[in-house]
Amino acid sequence: MQPDWPAEIYKELVSAGVRVVGYVPDAGHKRLIELCHEDRNMRAVPLSTEEEGIGLVAGAWLGGEKSVLLMQSSGVGNIINVLGMVQVCRFPLAILVTKNALMERLLLPLFDIAQSVPVLAFFPIVIAFFLRFGFSNGAATFIIFITMLWTMVFSLVGGLKTIPSDIKEAAQVFGIKGSAFTRKILLPGVVPYLVTGSLLTWAQGWNIVIVAEVLRTYIPGGTTANDLFGIGSILVDASANAENGMFVAALLAMILLIAFLNFFVWQKLLRYAERYKFE
Repeated sequence: MQPDWPAEIYKELVSAGVRVVGYVPDAGHKRLIELCHEDRNMRAVPLSTEEEGIGLVAGAWLGGEKSVLLMQSSGVGNIINVLGMVQVCRFPLAILVTKNALMERLLLPLFDIAQSVPVLAFFPIVIAFFLRFGFSNGAATFIIFITMLWTMVFSLVGGLKTIPSDIKEAAQVFGIKGSAFTRKILLPGVVPYLVTGSLLTWAQGWNIVIVAEVLRTYIPGGTTANDLFGIGSILVDASANAENGMFVAALLAMILLIAFLNFFVWQKLLRYAERYKFE
């Protein structure tokens, strides 16, 4: 049985003495929002944007009340979430392409076409679809996912092709087949390509998230209320409103975060991947 995470979060909020809960209506937090509304000791406040929530929680703090702001994944969170989704999908697609020559001839051109189509060309259609279900964050997640997916897939396809044939033949001799072959031969063999592909995919996510969060551009009559809260929308809004201080601060925060992750996460992973290179 899966845990009821909204109920668990609600219990933690109650035990912490939270009295004010700000939220932007969304499907992901629906149950948690309902629980907060049902609690007479809590005041659940609907917001039009997450930025309004900063003022709400600041005011609650000044008034001596504990508060929280419920937020969907956005900005860095969206990239991290999508990177995890890509990691799940990448290997089956790469295996499918390299399974035999016929599959490679059929699927590689299709994947190449899919990668070449400008993803933002159909962003308005994607937004309209997700807005019908009140899940605007899903539109951004979908676009980021499509953008990041193909780099990872093609990187792994290249990695699978570099595994020496004598290694595969030795595995056959020792009866290593099926899931054991995948676990002991294929996965270790593509670790360097998995890491470098993930790094490139991560970079692509940063490029697209700035556009993906500014949904109003693709919605007829859209306003800033349609945008998702994140580093991308902050940069765009600050630039449009000539808020140079905010723009510089957001840009520096993004650069520092990227540099931190590069030095302390990606560089370590790249060094680790060196152990799995075939000489």
